[in-house]
Amino acid sequence: MGVKHGRDYALILADLTEAMAAVPDSYIFFEMDPEDWEHLPEADRSEVWEALAEDLFYGLGEQPVINVGSAVVMHDSAVHRINVLIGEEELTSISLI
Repeated sequence: MGVKHGRDYALILADLTEAMAAVPDSYIFFEMDPEDWEHLPEADRSEVWEALAEDLFYGLGEQPVINVGSAVVMHDSAVHRINVLIGEEELTSISLI
């Protein structure tokens, strides 16, 4: 089902994929070892980040807060945004409308 959105899904997915690439240990979401991640070619990493972004988009429709490595991804339905935080600091905010 995913989160409700008015903005083009492809644009949301691109922004969320970029956000996941900025999380230094996002690979933990898929239970990968740091060594395995380091050996992945960049093209494969991009595919993992996109798959993660898709999982998050749909997962946030059921669960408004999801941990991704050292980051927290939150769906704020009141303002139609997905917020990505590392610790107390906001990494990015993705508009859904």
